[in-house]
Amino acid sequence: MSYKIKVKPEDFIVKEISSIPLKEKGPFGVFILKKKKWNTIDLLKKIAQKLRIPFDSISYGGKKDRHGITEQFITIKNPPFKFNIKKDKFELKHIGFSDEPMKPQFIENNVFKVTVRAISPNAIDSIIYHIEKVKNYGFINYFDDQRFGSFDPNQGFIAEKIIKGHYNGALKIYFTHIYPEDKKKAKERKRKISENWGDWNSCLNFAKTKFEKFAFSHLLEHQKDYISLLQKIPKEEMSMFFSAYQSFIWNETVKRLLKTLFPVENLLIHKGVAGEYIFFDEIDEKNFEYLKSLEIPTPSSNAKMPQDIIEKIYNEIFFERQIKPSQFNLKKIRQSFFKSVPRQVLVIPNILHKIEDDEVYEGKIKLTLGFILPRGSYATMLIKRIFAKK
Repeated sequence: MSYKIKVKPEDFIVKEISSIPLKEKGPFGVFILKKKKWNTIDLLKKIAQKLRIPFDSISYGGKKDRHGITEQFITIKNPPFKFNIKKDKFELKHIGFSDEPMKPQFIENNVFKVTVRAISPNAIDSIIYHIEKVKNYGFINYFDDQRFGSFDPNQGFIAEKIIKGHYNGALKIYFTHIYPEDKKKAKERKRKISENWGDWNSCLNFAKTKFEKFAFSHLLEHQKDYISLLQKIPKEEMSMFFSAYQSFIWNETVKRLLKTLFPVENLLIHKGVAGEYIFFDEIDEKNFEYLKSLEIPTPSSNAKMPQDIIEKIYNEIFFERQIKPSQFNLKKIRQSFFKSVPRQVLVIPNILHKIEDDEVYEGKIKLTLGFILPRGSYATMLIKRIFAKK
């Protein structure tokens, strides 16, 4: 079934529910940040610049989507003064103080209202069927495509290159990977750099950003000193590269688990950026109880897998990708690290839904969904489950 999401900002609304303890005084100012057409990091950098404060004095619990209307909690360490900011595309409202900075652990849930458009009227029965399935048995808590923006279909994952010691390959992905939001000139520049990789003089001629110019100038003098350049990648970026790879391994582990638990005719599929997402259709009580209580950690050097078939699957994936858990303990990259976090395999949300004529796409219908998800779960994955097919 074809469909469209995030056609308009109001089609994707998310509100963060936080347990951060508020006080009348404290070292951290607590704010509610409402925004649209901004991703969290870029907007916080803009706010830091506007307030003339270090970016790392701002803390948040989670990144919120650019394509929607979002509301989340942030803290600012020792704010210079009490203030509120209201602009066309964002609003920052001071609500109190805290003894601690905002962090993921303070996010209790996210409340969503999502509109899915351009659906064929013939799909109504199928949609209702699958919504009821999700209400009763949940959906697989995969990391969604947003996590894999840095994945290059031709070159792979930066983190995997680093783990294997392929520093040249990691640096090449960093400078040449084309993101969907890149402008035409940026795409052309990255293609030229890729074609001339290793010819550092040519790469320097194509360089435009400050870091590109620095890196290729450095490589002209130090031909194979890739590692010192990787060490200069900001912590925030490197952390995203590491998280993307951990998320990929986690997803692969769960997909293979489902293939062992269910016959192929009972599996539903939805395409994704870094591989297909697999869901079950029907489920018996035994498997439901097993998946409902199952947590699998993201990979690291000391991740402890459940002592059953999951450990076998995990080891198979590592063998196929020619990596070992010990390699996640990096010696040369220190600005970030691989931290293992347990993740629930199954999420069972309450869902309210409404089906109406789509005022944007003539002759089509729209589906409006209201639901609450735990921290770290993706609303877009719930949608993928509803629209997955055999």
